[in-house]
Amino acid sequence: MSTPYPFTAIVGQDDLRLGLLLNAVSPAVGGVLVRGEKGTAKSTAVRALAALMPEVSVVPGCRFSCDPGSPDPACPDGPHADAAGVSRAARTVELPVGASEDRLVGALDIERALSEGVKAFEPGLLADAHRGILYVDEVNLLHDHLVDLLLDAAAMGASYVEREGVSVRHAARFLLVGTMNPEEGELRPQLLDRFGLTVEVAASRDTDERVEVVRRRLAYDDDPEGFAARWAEEESALRERIATARAQLPQVLLGDGALRQIAATCAAFEVDGMRADIVMARTATALAAWAGREEVTADDVRQAALLALPHRRRRNPFDAPGLDEDKLDQTLDEAVGDQGRSDEGRNDDDDPDPDGGGNDDGGGGGGVPPQADGDRTPPQGEGGSDDTPSRAPEGAPDAPGRSAGAEQQPVASAEPFRTKMLSVPGLGEGAAGRRSRARTEHGRTTGARRPQGSLTKLHLAATVQAAAPHQRARGRSGRGLVVRRDDLRQATREGREGNLVLFVVDASGSMAARQRMSAVKGAVLSLLLDAYQRRDKVGLVTFRGKDAEVALPPTSSVDAAASRLESLPTGGRTPLAAGLLKAHDVLRVERLRDPSRRPLLVVVTDGRATGGPEPVALAGRAARLHRAEGTASVVVDCESGYVRLGLAGELTRELGGTAVTLDELRADSIAGLVKDVTAAGRAA
Repeated sequence: MSTPYPFTAIVGQDDLRLGLLLNAVSPAVGGVLVRGEKGTAKSTAVRALAALMPEVSVVPGCRFSCDPGSPDPACPDGPHADAAGVSRAARTVELPVGASEDRLVGALDIERALSEGVKAFEPGLLADAHRGILYVDEVNLLHDHLVDLLLDAAAMGASYVEREGVSVRHAARFLLVGTMNPEEGELRPQLLDRFGLTVEVAASRDTDERVEVVRRRLAYDDDPEGFAARWAEEESALRERIATARAQLPQVLLGDGALRQIAATCAAFEVDGMRADIVMARTATALAAWAGREEVTADDVRQAALLALPHRRRRNPFDAPGLDEDKLDQTLDEAVGDQGRSDEGRNDDDDPDPDGGGNDDGGGGGGVPPQADGDRTPPQGEGGSDDTPSRAPEGAPDAPGRSAGAEQQPVASAEPFRTKMLSVPGLGEGAAGRRSRARTEHGRTTGARRPQGSLTKLHLAATVQAAAPHQRARGRSGRGLVVRRDDLRQATREGREGNLVLFVVDASGSMAARQRMSAVKGAVLSLLLDAYQRRDKVGLVTFRGKDAEVALPPTSSVDAAASRLESLPTGGRTPLAAGLLKAHDVLRVERLRDPSRRPLLVVVTDGRATGGPEPVALAGRAARLHRAEGTASVVVDCESGYVRLGLAGELTRELGGTAVTLDELRADSIAGLVKDVTAAGRAA
């Protein structure tokens, strides 16, 4: 086993180290999510924490790490009456992003079931992680079905397995630690809330600190054991401090004043539910124990808020996590004042020992740096002649004096809304997601077939059915079933896949009226929010003036697409053909990179094409390229006003897709309507 990098040798990253240490002191805090750019020692710190965790006492031979002092009465390996315990190091179990459901929760031991005729359970990673650390690197890339299982286990402290004739329950209480790079996409809100704390990490900009990081890393790579030995004394001291803080924890007093500050802070920042209050209380208590104090102070509450609330402030995936520290300080001060006034109004018969919680001077605590608030202000109506869109005929040059000829400053988007589901037709085989129908490893079982290549998901009933008629001929004796390779059947399952949603947005002068462009941005933002929830990759192509550009190459970071959309300028002619051709190039490259992920082309335009020779004919030829390759497409028709030219409808016919207006895009416009985008030609 390789020697881990010492925790005490990590340079800087104070918040990261504090968040991990608080969970080592009080596992009830609920884990920590480490967010930050690549190369910032996220994984190194998490793996180094394992060496500092106190040893655990377990029942010998128990695969589920039962505590001999209070064994799980429902343990599959039990009962463990009066079992003597043995000590071992706490485990750090890593959950790979590509892990299967069977590997996570466990499954029926197929070999014993078929050969011995008994039902035996093979434990998974949740059983291994019980009373230890479950570490998920790149947790934001974890498949949805695994996220759901993690949520259930984290909420109940147990794992329930009901599958293939097996019904098993076992304890699964673990410290959940996740690391992620926000550039690769955000986490679902449900999983965010399961992490007790969150810390933001970034590479230092201090030259001396960066030099020290490199110096220590090179020394470790040259001689890991020797480097660890040089830090052994510091590691031992830190391990003892963790043990001391754990022993101190039950004696720490969380007074009414501190508790009032916690409740007031969570209410002021409008966090959902009560989990934030509980996590803040546990974190503040752990901070006091870590500092060797017997009572929680206002500084502990402030630091706890900076660690426990930023990720719970997100109202949608485009909001930046973080807290307004000025508002935090004001809230804490007001809570102290309210407590003091309440005390003054009490009678002598009231509580004789009120706890005012102390004065909070707003100091102390490091925590997460303040972030820009992610709330958006809906655009206000802006009058003026620029609000009237051009009505020039198809292919005609833009009229002089109109706003279309000059670039305009970006406008804010309108409020996002819930959109109808747009899906790719047919049955795909792409990455797991929530948009289009697909053959997947996870989902509802629809049948069985002979395996093509290696067997990955056994259909037990179909296998037994195939083998049963041949048992006498094969000379079966005893309970076991005689199975040949030809009897094995692969389960076929149908679920949902994530797609590549490529937006092609018209940013020309014909779209430049401020109220109109605001509505268009709001619609695209709504579609981006839908793509986030359905686990799609997204890309953004814009066209205006003389050419088109890839504003955002295909990525899993929907936030980045929303950011590029907000800063999108408008103005100039309408090179529709250039936008479609640029999209064709992007999709061609993506088919080579990820051939299993099916694309969905979303063209947001009023259908006008201007500039250059024969712009309309050229746009039609570009659209037919997408149709010839079977690309599913939808045109969001942005034309407005009393006189409509119907140009978006013509584009839709050339693409062989579906057209929707901005109003029709709303999910509540026609109840229950789901639009399937077809790649075949469709009459207008």
